[in-house]
Amino acid sequence: MTRQDHVSAVASSAETLQADDNKATEGGLYSAAERQRRDESVWTVVQGVLAPLQFLVFTASLVLVIRYLMTGEGAFAADSSIVLKTLVLYTIMITGSIWEKVVFGKWLFAPAFFWEDVFSMLVLALHTLYLAMLFGGFGTTDQRMIVALAAYAAYVINAVQFILKLRAARLQMAQQPMQSAAVAA
Repeated sequence: MTRQDHVSAVASSAETLQADDNKATEGGLYSAAERQRRDESVWTVVQGVLAPLQFLVFTASLVLVIRYLMTGEGAFAADSSIVLKTLVLYTIMITGSIWEKVVFGKWLFAPAFFWEDVFSMLVLALHTLYLAMLFGGFGTTDQRMIVALAAYAAYVINAVQFILKLRAARLQMAQQPMQSAAVAA
């Protein structure tokens, strides 16, 4: 066996991912291999835990930000909650990128989640702008809170994107037994 004949695990994994990319899933979100990787990945569970946690942190923080904007009180609590929300966001983005690499072979912008990832970049940029304002000491507290609200609005839109994608994946799963039965008949 020559050096050229030897296939590394990385190369065969990349070839498998390439084959998945080339395989049409007839409008489906996942190929069979991608679905298997998704179902077997610990990162799927991590995302499943972090997503509702992030939503809870978001909800509490939103209340604190609105309280500050309405009363002028509680700036420290609002700022602290936004920092916590941002840290959870960074965590879910990093682990989500790992998940995407495991399932689709790309760290970000896999075709199945391209637009969700694009919008996630906006969410990250707005949260990061807030942190830059807070720790860089520029802008007023009110301006920071408005940036946080913009970040939160973008987060809600992004969350809806992912919920719709999750729903599409579930519908795909529900339709597969029907498609298999139709093919067998």
